[in-house]
Amino acid sequence: LPTSAERLRGYDHLPPAVVEKFLEAREAIDLRYVDEPPYGKFGEPREPHSQVWFRTNGKLDDDPLLHVVLATYVSDMTLLDSILLAHGRGGWAVGDVVGASLDHAMWFHRPFRADEWLLYDQESPSASGGRGLGQARIYTQDGSLAVSVIQEGVVRVPWEG
Repeated sequence: LPTSAERLRGYDHLPPAVVEKFLEAREAIDLRYVDEPPYGKFGEPREPHSQVWFRTNGKLDDDPLLHVVLATYVSDMTLLDSILLAHGRGGWAVGDVVGASLDHAMWFHRPFRADEWLLYDQESPSASGGRGLGQARIYTQDGSLAVSVIQEGVVRVPWEG
C-alpha cells in the first residue's frame, strides 16, 4: 500500500481539511487488490486489467438504496486506474496523472450488500488521445453478477520538465 506521503502527493494544491475528508471517506471502504495494485510496479507496463475485493468497514442498514449508493461510490475509485496499467503509470494513488470522469454508467442486475465482500473486475479495452475506457463487473461472493459498469475518462500525464 502507498505510504502517507505517496497518498498525499498530488493533493498539495487542496486545502488540508479537504484532503483529510477525502482520505477519511476512502478509509471507510476496505479495498484489497487481488494482484499488485496499479501503484505497485511504477513504470512497468502491465495488462490493463485489475481485480479488487471491497466492502464497507462496518455493518450497514438493510436499505438496498444505501448499498447501491456505496457501490456507486466505490465504482469510481479504481476503474480508471486500469487505463493506466498498460502505460506503466502509477495512477491517482501516487499523484502521477491528472484525470476526470467524462461518463459513468451502471446497471444493477440483482440485490447485493456493500458490507459483504464484492469482487470488482476491471479492464480497459481502449486508451488513446488522452482518453480511456474502463469497463467492469461487480460480483457477489457466490459469483453472481450484481452490477455492470462503464466509464470513460480524460487522462493526462503532467508535464515533467
